Amino acid sequence: MPDGAARPATARVAAAPRLAVGGFEPYTSTDYPDALAAVVFCQGCPWHCRYCHNPHLIAAHDGEERDFAQILAWLASRRGLLDAVVFSGGEPTAQRELPAAIDAVRALGFAVGLHTSGAYPRRLAEVLLKLDWVGIDVKAPVADYATVTGAPGSGTSAFASLDLLRSAGIAYEVRTTVHPLLTPPDAMERLARELAARGVRRWVLQAFRAIGCANEALVAAAPKGATLDRALLIRLSRHVPVIDVRV
Repeated sequence: MPDGAARPATARVAAAPRLAVGGFEPYTSTDYPDALAAVVFCQGCPWHCRYCHNPHLIAAHDGEERDFAQILAWLASRRGLLDAVVFSGGEPTAQRELPAAIDAVRALGFAVGLHTSGAYPRRLAEVLLKLDWVGIDVKAPVADYATVTGAPGSGTSAFASLDLLRSAGIAYEVRTTVHPLLTPPDAMERLARELAARGVRRWVLQAFRAIGCANEALVAAAPKGATLDRALLIRLSRHVPVIDVRV
């Protein structure tokens, strides 16, 4: 190979990070702001959120993981066609190979995004400067977190991650899934105050999705998803001025 010649894609992925990948979405316009992206769904999550619609991604391994080397090879063939790659989950920071996986994607020239619950603040800190954008799920007021996640202390971890993200100086989005049993109006107002205290000025609210959720009681309580009435949105906006409702 002549000096300076580009290496073929197979050479790039020969020593690909051993990332456990539970799913892959090749094209999406909704998972990274104003960009066409691919999404790598990382296998494994330490929390068992009651409204989870991807329960198959909770276990660290499911025996059917995709080959990350093949994904990198495919991405190499889409340079100039895709803008970004998003690592989602599961919880991507649960995997120790995530930093190397991000480096491999950046080497192909893509912007890199992360969807995270903030479960591992120290691991999030390790990758923040490698990222261009982060979407962080803030699930409930700190005191109510375990009711959603089933994990004591999870609220402390999530808000520590939010603090890290806000101080990192990169673009981010704070979002919350709304369910009438898990995030009733009083909890939403408490959460709005907690976010405001940390300087959050924009908040995305997304409706609970019954598809994939294994909790029959939660599905029955919100069979058509969860909605926020205008009066509540006005009260929330007194704390966080910009609120986007995502269907």
